[in-house]
Amino acid sequence: MITRRNGLRTLAALATAMSIGLPLSAYADNYPAPQPLQGGAQASTATLKYSGGTPTIAYLPMGTEFNYHLALFEGIKSVPGIKSFMLSPYSGGDQTGQMGMLQDVISRKDVDAILIISFDEHSLAPLIKKAVDAGKAVIIVNSDIPNYPTPVHGVVGVNQRSANKALTAWAIKQAEGAPRTVGILDGEPSYLATERAGGFTDGIKGSNWKLAARVNGGWSVEKGNAAAMDLLQANPTINVIYASNDYMALGAALAAKSMNRKDLTILGYDGDTGALENIANGEGITATTNTSPVKMGRMAALFAVDLLNKKTQGGYVNVPTEIVQKGNAVAVLKDADELYPKPSKKY
Repeated sequence: MITRRNGLRTLAALATAMSIGLPLSAYADNYPAPQPLQGGAQASTATLKYSGGTPTIAYLPMGTEFNYHLALFEGIKSVPGIKSFMLSPYSGGDQTGQMGMLQDVISRKDVDAILIISFDEHSLAPLIKKAVDAGKAVIIVNSDIPNYPTPVHGVVGVNQRSANKALTAWAIKQAEGAPRTVGILDGEPSYLATERAGGFTDGIKGSNWKLAARVNGGWSVEKGNAAAMDLLQANPTINVIYASNDYMALGAALAAKSMNRKDLTILGYDGDTGALENIANGEGITATTNTSPVKMGRMAALFAVDLLNKKTQGGYVNVPTEIVQKGNAVAVLKDADELYPKPSKKY
């Protein structure tokens, strides 16, 4: 019997199905139904060179310095019936390193599909085209870009603008009509940074929340901490900080603690385990959008298998999200099998 949770068949059921000889590609509804990409952005499955057997999936994140990227791989490699490996530079700013690794993967005849996190889509586009032309299935992960500069087979991620707008609406409601002065910690310039912060600025339009300043927090805890310190020192009336990922939110929480700013509302994005524990323990972050990276990685791998087996024509897979705050953080942390890294204690 196949069981369901949150509308998706569980991995345990998949493993059982595999053990009795049912093909993994039969289970496309382990991810939400793909939505069409914009015109000209969809690569055809007709050119895929996969000819059967155990598929090999290469995963190329931007950097292993981010636990979020490692969590995605935990989901990928949890899928039964595939081979998978990860190639990544350490630093998320090492675009040249990622491009070199992508070149290597394209040349490997044993690689059937490539799952890649692409912060700078324009510099990667020529190599992505080369990968598609080589007959690989190419999926952009942790994004919702509908019009990648060159056609790809799929995109798996979250509607970032909508999710961040929803988080902003939640935070405004918690303020019960009180005005707020806000600051934004942006990531490095990219489609991701534009969409995430864009959701927040969309959310405050027409409200009594006013944007005072925005600075580049560099995606990391350390850079986010320094940027938040600068932001608060230059704009002491700020009482809300929105950070475009949880690492910068963690950095902002450290800045708030060092400045004894207990009045701050700090909002993040991603669902990093450290941020979830910070929320549960009342250590500074108010709320975040949990994008469930382990589940996202699993969905991306299943989607790749279905593409290779021509069970789907591709498109955009929208991963469900939830707002995590003090009231539900412990419940999320209790589901430790879906988190990476694991929580520091049992909740």
